[in-house]
Amino acid sequence: MLAVPESVAVIGFGRFGQLWAKILKDDFVVRVHDESDNAAEKAAELGLELHDLSSALASDVIFYCVPISEFEKTILSHLPFFASMSGRRTLIDVLSVKLHPQEIITKHLPAGYSAILTHPMFGPESVNLGGLQGQTIVMDRFKSQDSEFAFWQQFFSKKGLQVIEMSADEHDRLAAESQGVTHFVGRILGEFGFEGTKIDTLGARKLLEIKNQVCNDTWQLFVDLQTYNPHTRAMRVKLSEAQTKIFNQLLPNRIYQDRLVIGIQGGAGSFNEEAARYYLSRTPDMPFELKYLYTTENVLKALHEGIVDRGVFAIHNSTGGIVTETVQATARYNFDIIEEFAIKICHALIIAKDADFNKVDTIMTHPQVLRQCRTNLDKKYSKLKQTSGEGDLVDHAKVAELLGRGELPKNIAVMGSKVLAEINNLKIVEDNLQDQEANYTSFLWVQRREYL
Repeated sequence: MLAVPESVAVIGFGRFGQLWAKILKDDFVVRVHDESDNAAEKAAELGLELHDLSSALASDVIFYCVPISEFEKTILSHLPFFASMSGRRTLIDVLSVKLHPQEIITKHLPAGYSAILTHPMFGPESVNLGGLQGQTIVMDRFKSQDSEFAFWQQFFSKKGLQVIEMSADEHDRLAAESQGVTHFVGRILGEFGFEGTKIDTLGARKLLEIKNQVCNDTWQLFVDLQTYNPHTRAMRVKLSEAQTKIFNQLLPNRIYQDRLVIGIQGGAGSFNEEAARYYLSRTPDMPFELKYLYTTENVLKALHEGIVDRGVFAIHNSTGGIVTETVQATARYNFDIIEEFAIKICHALIIAKDADFNKVDTIMTHPQVLRQCRTNLDKKYSKLKQTSGEGDLVDHAKVAELLGRGELPKNIAVMGSKVLAEINNLKIVEDNLQDQEANYTSFLWVQRREYL
């Protein structure tokens, strides 16, 4: 017959450890151990004493109320004490994940010891709001005797808890779809800055309650819940896909029915404009509007937000290779590729209409242009500094526009198509500076992702 435990230890005296000690203290001798500075003061508030580790681990039952990420390190630090002690003990964890402690205890449990896995599905806020009665605790008998497991089932039931027996794997699978989702959504609401208003509906108040409750827990608890439960990764992917699907379903494939609005990576006269017009020439009866957005990031952001219906941007050049800016931007957005196509690219060296070329000392243009013309520039214009602008100025069409308006100094030259010189009243120094005659750039024609 099982001897009823007289003493229990609570290892870890954070907010939950304090709640757990309060639940146990009327029925057992409770020995609290925690190394934080205010642990003794917190224990005294509950009429308890702080014990050294050796004294705490000598208890009949040891409850682990430590962070999930600290659990294995804590167990390992306790093994030397267990080795020097006689008798059997029972280890019970209260972690919010179960497969992880199951693995750790299986690996390190001393011979003759018992272990029960539990997860109290409540915290200090829940108990403060609604009391302990009717709250749920999940239990897995794991490595315990039937009589021992039954004792703790009955104890928790007498405290008013609803006891659910469940395997560690089933717990973690269900917790990922329940607690994991709740904490993830709560943190998103916190990051969003969700706050109450004077016109809140009941639903809004419930969301605020979730946000406040979740964000009152430590960030470490959130990270541990999301990383130590093997089922949460699939949950987060599923949740992200659902959010994206709902977001995109609110935006039609075309915002404006009277015209197709296209965002392009470049400015007026850019090769991106040339590529867009080439693509649109296949449907000459289609009214369209071009929005000059200068960077792939801007194009994909506008597409995502529903400002444009289609996007076009350069992805690869036969000489310069991958367009790095595009690769970086595409990693941040979801979209559908309608088609990849290529056009031939020729580059001219262009300066302000009234500039003295002898005083020009800098070429400012897109990094891809510089790569496509590297050999010729080194051979013919080696004294000119080669650079690319920041933000919208990474686009050579934007540089040409500002140069034509006199908003950039005349010592700067730009490179791009002859069209840039024509529309911005600039002067061509030399054309066809690309290293390869067959210089082709591939572009992507894209749209918002469609969900059926």
